[in-house]
Amino acid sequence: MNSIKWLASLSIFATLLIPISVFAEVNLFSNNFSTKEFSFVAIDESIVSSSKLFVYDSGLTFEYPDAVRGVYVTGHSAGGSRFNDLLKLMDTTELNAMVIDIKDDFGNLTYVPNEESSLAKYNIGKPYIKDPRAMLKVMEEKKIYPVARIVVFKDTELAESKPELSFIDGDAVWKNRRGEAFVNPFLQEVWDHNVEIAIEAAKMGFKEIQFDYVRFPEGFEKRENTLKYSFGKYESSELDPVQRRVQAVTDFVAYAREKLKPYGAQISVDIFGYSATLPEAPGIGQNFSKISENVDVISSMIYPSHWTSYFGIKKPDLEPYRLVQEYAKVENAKLAELKNPPVSRPWIQDFTASYLGAGNYQTYGKAQVDAQIKALKEAGINEYLLWNAGNRYTPGVDYTP
Repeated sequence: MNSIKWLASLSIFATLLIPISVFAEVNLFSNNFSTKEFSFVAIDESIVSSSKLFVYDSGLTFEYPDAVRGVYVTGHSAGGSRFNDLLKLMDTTELNAMVIDIKDDFGNLTYVPNEESSLAKYNIGKPYIKDPRAMLKVMEEKKIYPVARIVVFKDTELAESKPELSFIDGDAVWKNRRGEAFVNPFLQEVWDHNVEIAIEAAKMGFKEIQFDYVRFPEGFEKRENTLKYSFGKYESSELDPVQRRVQAVTDFVAYAREKLKPYGAQISVDIFGYSATLPEAPGIGQNFSKISENVDVISSMIYPSHWTSYFGIKKPDLEPYRLVQEYAKVENAKLAELKNPPVSRPWIQDFTASYLGAGNYQTYGKAQVDAQIKALKEAGINEYLLWNAGNRYTPGVDYTP
């Protein structure tokens, strides 16, 4: 581990000119003068970094934009030819930020850590982004705000390598219908695994860490009594099952924020849009207000295609303006109740949800994306992120209506 070494050497010699008679009579100082010598003292970097006076300097400088207007970027895109297309998009529009996968939906790092990294031992690095630091330097030159996306509790890699950190169904790690495994939000070891990755991303130069999948698996309340798993330090909790899950998820967010303070990174969390419409999402442990109290930015996923007939809108995908308008009313009311509300920066839809079936979806293009941004603007929400899984974004959008 690196050490910070301090060297100080001091010699003190003094002669006081006072009457000899006084010196002889009182002899106050004769034994008080001596040479003081100080040698090397090694201070562990982790001790210094935990000091409230310490803020890590990555060597890169990014200013927070007037308002973050960003796009989602996979590791493949960030490390491939698509990155140049996205840079051009930033150059020619009012977009100014990229949310880049650093730990992906499977639990892999999207780059290979160097041998000195504490992350090398996990063997989860993939060579999608060949040189993350060089990528960030380009973003610095172009004044593109960098956000590192870290998928937290959906983590097939960690679940399969350490089943004791996951949920067990019979004799195997439980997986959802898409073949994805989750790790256990009750466990400190899982928290520390993700915080360790987040710290490396911050030291690399990312100015914001965005945690995604900060939750239990969907529908967990239906299998909480059939799966085998540990409650960790929550074993003795007197909270009911719903509140115990809420507490674990909220505690992780607060813990991560505290651990990342010395590295100067903002903390944001992605959250289901419907979580803002409920006291809490009972199965997954997301409480919109409690999470919001512990982050700098809250990013609700409000894609029209992901809603059922909320807000009296029978087919939300067909009415993006109205859906976002109605959601914004609910979110604004919730955030107004908080003493220190975070910045609202929702995820909006720039993809076509053909899986909804004929009559339930429409092709999303300029008009549909414009409508969502306009609805947010009218509600006083100036920040947003565009989601397209393939990172192909609609041309000609008015990003600052």
